Amino acid sequence: MPDKLIEKVRNNEKYKTLKARRNSFAWALTITMLVVYYGYIALIAFNKPFLSQKLGSGVTTIGIPIGMAVIVFTILITGLYVRRANKEFDALTRDILKETGQ
Repeated sequence: MPDKLIEKVRNNEKYKTLKARRNSFAWALTITMLVVYYGYIALIAFNKPFLSQKLGSGVTTIGIPIGMAVIVFTILITGLYVRRANKEFDALTRDILKETGQ
C-alpha cells in the first residue's frame, strides 16, 4: 500500500471511529471472557465442595454444567462479535474504502 493511501486512511474519521469501536468492543468481550473463565478456574481452586455437589441421584456434579456453560458462553460471545463485525464494522470498512478511492 502506498504511503499516501495509508495516511489517507489513517486520517479518515470513519477509520478512527471503526478503530475505536472495534477496540472497545473487543476489549469488553475479552475482559468478560477472562472473568468468566478465571471465575470458573477460581471456583475449581477455592470451592471444590460447591462444584462437587451431585445433581440428582446420578454421578453428575454441578461443576459439569457450569463448565459446559463456560464453553457455550465462549461460542455466544464469538457469535456476538461476528454479528457486530458483519453489520457495523464491515459497513464502516466499505465506507472507508469508498472514501479513499479503493
